[in-house]
Amino acid sequence: MNQSLISIAPMMDWTDKHCRYFYRLISKNVVLYTEMITSKAILHGDKNRLLDFNDDENPLVLQLGGSEPKEMAECALIAQAWGYDEVNINVGCPSDRVLSGSFGACLMKEPDLVAQCVESMAEKCDIPVTVKHRIGIDDMESYEQLSDFVERISDKGCEHFIVHARKAWLTGLSPKENRTIPPLNYPWVYRLKEDFSNLKFTINGGIENCEEIANHLDKVDGVMLGRAIYHNPFLLKQIEEEVFNSNEKSIDREFILKKYMSYIAEQLLKDVPIRSMTRHILGLYHGESNAKLFRRLLSGKTVEMEHLNDWLDFKKNRATEIQSI
Repeated sequence: MNQSLISIAPMMDWTDKHCRYFYRLISKNVVLYTEMITSKAILHGDKNRLLDFNDDENPLVLQLGGSEPKEMAECALIAQAWGYDEVNINVGCPSDRVLSGSFGACLMKEPDLVAQCVESMAEKCDIPVTVKHRIGIDDMESYEQLSDFVERISDKGCEHFIVHARKAWLTGLSPKENRTIPPLNYPWVYRLKEDFSNLKFTINGGIENCEEIANHLDKVDGVMLGRAIYHNPFLLKQIEEEVFNSNEKSIDREFILKKYMSYIAEQLLKDVPIRSMTRHILGLYHGESNAKLFRRLLSGKTVEMEHLNDWLDFKKNRATEIQSI
């Protein structure tokens, strides 16, 4: 089974190494992405803080924000040395921060510059270089412009495109609004696959369940999910079973929680704040009875390991009550 069939999107302020470790406990097969990290931050900042990850996280992709070919090439080489499986260029984020930094979605208007980055990075490293982008921005209205964008970049060595099937409006919409207001246009992504059958396309945007995943996989090579997983992480178990045909029936939410609690205990010894880890598991009981109680337990003024132990005791006693009925 091709592991890159399903991937979890890079999500700013969310997909840090604690979040990714939690996801990996549930799914061994999905590809994980880091949050976007700028090339300048990597070259001039604390590399250990920015790039370190848990060994269990692979397959793992480093997403880069930048537009200077030499800098991006240096970062690609660093990513390879650090143990990342791929490096991805962000050409989709529409925030003011990326616009002022000349990277993200605004680069859709500069395909030749993106192509130069791909070429420089591919010459420097041996791991795949991929591009995540939108179907257009602002006044880019035609499929032909999107097709031209892909053609120019693929000519320089990019063989895998992750396409968020929405336009981005760089003015007038917030980053949050850009994730929901521009209409989805899946057919354009399907058409890209038809027109560039030698390339690999992963579709992203508004995908929420295994039925939708299966429908997309009939037309493209891969599916990327984002907020659907963050709000309902146990969807990963269903993906393991239905997409990857894994036998994960012995894994339940309490099993995952216990595993993650062991990780939390290890990280607390390194002075990692507990909230920076527990915030990623608020959706673990999404759709289950007592889900609100679980979220409330981890959303109080203080959060301690005892709260998680109390929850496990509660679930154990509740299971006993149910069995006795």
